[in-house]
Amino acid sequence: MNGPDPTYISQTVSTALREDVGSGDLTAQLIPADRTARATVITREDAVLCGTAWFDEVFHQIDPRVRVTWSARDADRVRANQQLCTLEGPARSLLTGERSALNFLQMLSAAATVTRTYVDALEGTKCRILDTRKTIPGLRVAQKYAVKCGGGTNHRIGLFDAILVKENHIAAAGSIANAVAESRRLNSKVLLEVEVENLTQLREALEARVDRVLLDNFSLDQMREAVKVTRGRTELEASGNMSLETLRAVAETGVDFISVGGLTKHVRAVDLSMRFA
Repeated sequence: MNGPDPTYISQTVSTALREDVGSGDLTAQLIPADRTARATVITREDAVLCGTAWFDEVFHQIDPRVRVTWSARDADRVRANQQLCTLEGPARSLLTGERSALNFLQMLSAAATVTRTYVDALEGTKCRILDTRKTIPGLRVAQKYAVKCGGGTNHRIGLFDAILVKENHIAAAGSIANAVAESRRLNSKVLLEVEVENLTQLREALEARVDRVLLDNFSLDQMREAVKVTRGRTELEASGNMSLETLRAVAETGVDFISVGGLTKHVRAVDLSMRFA
């Protein structure tokens, strides 16, 4: 799977190293400069791997002499106690890069892993899992890449690549029709989605011929009715308080997408460990 632009990866790693290493790793200086070492990284739990390019870039920036050899790649399912990679190089460099490299790997693997759990829960339906803009500042592209590694689908990256008309936009414009007309006038080439809170607004959005409608906090009965009213004229996205327990029932109403902020917002890092030989 193709990852984000290498320049972006380099920039995010550079930022991480500035805050962690700063002017130098004081503790690593306890180790003789000429000492080399070998280490392995294992996962202590089942997961979906993601973030290998960031891991590699950490050691590339610290010391290009460090060699990383992977036994798995992004989007692979890995099992508890499985070896993910080996590292060889100057001991000081391995120690200095350990935490930053693992931070990227365990955080991005976390998003990929939870996404895969949600995607698996929808197996057999036509519904797809979407991410949101509820991401860690500065790491949105990385987290959205992790969602893709987990089998999910990316929603808009930011405010610049799609239009999502929400309740405050509608209120300011005066109506859904006005908001949609102005959106089309300003930019007709990007996805135009409208958030609705009831079936009356849904009918207004359908009349305006939007590309997608977001059903905000609809009940299951309301979603079924929305699917019936829409009759395939546009895509339907369900959003609001989605959980693994409710996911399947929502998908079976016939909606096209379910968006889940928790994929990138509720991060519980995958338990990884680097062990020195």
